[in-house]
Amino acid sequence: MSVRRQINRSNLLRLAAALLLPLFAVVALARADDSPRVLPEPAMAAPAPAATVETAVLSGGCFWGMQGLYQHVKGVTKVLAGYSGGEQSTANYEEVSSGSTGHAESVQITFDPSVISYGEILRIYFSVAHDPTELNRQGPDDGTQYRSNVWYADPEQQKIALAYIAQLDEAKAFDAPIVTRVDPLKGFYPAEAYHQDFLVNHPDYPYIVFNDLPKIDNLKRLLPEDYRENAITVGAANP
Repeated sequence: MSVRRQINRSNLLRLAAALLLPLFAVVALARADDSPRVLPEPAMAAPAPAATVETAVLSGGCFWGMQGLYQHVKGVTKVLAGYSGGEQSTANYEEVSSGSTGHAESVQITFDPSVISYGEILRIYFSVAHDPTELNRQGPDDGTQYRSNVWYADPEQQKIALAYIAQLDEAKAFDAPIVTRVDPLKGFYPAEAYHQDFLVNHPDYPYIVFNDLPKIDNLKRLLPEDYRENAITVGAANP
């Protein structure tokens, strides 16, 4: 069971911060995804953009951190936390947390391809967003709902994702094989309103402090050309 599931409503966050701080300090020391690195750019380049807006859907552990990270990426115009991989009828936090729905916690990233490419979105994903060698877990969260998964919207995204994974494996960029799945996107369902902008709204929450804020620091440090200081937020557009 995810440590994060113990308390998940905003009216209990202050109490959780006080009670869980020592626990998350210990968990942070045991994390397996604490080796961010600058990975090479994808060798397979995307074609010249025909549209001014594209989307990417990715899963890589807790959607709080994934959303918070990409909210600091230049060229990204919106990031929603949500669910992908299962049916719409089970796309809710309680059911997805059971690990039995087929869903993974995901983010839908809307971006301007004239500013940032799909390949660069993936470079950030593999470099600092999560550990792609972890099977069905990330940090303290365990279960298929936390798996590493690229959801492609079209054949071009599929080709770029598969080619990049092969490129990284061939270069032995990681000490273990990449286990990231590449599957067709059949649906993305936004998560409940209280999950949106969670990192921005609760930067002192212990889970965020130990698991997610370092990802933003690593983005700024390792890929400064992609970093934006002020996070974009869902704000009033929360589902």
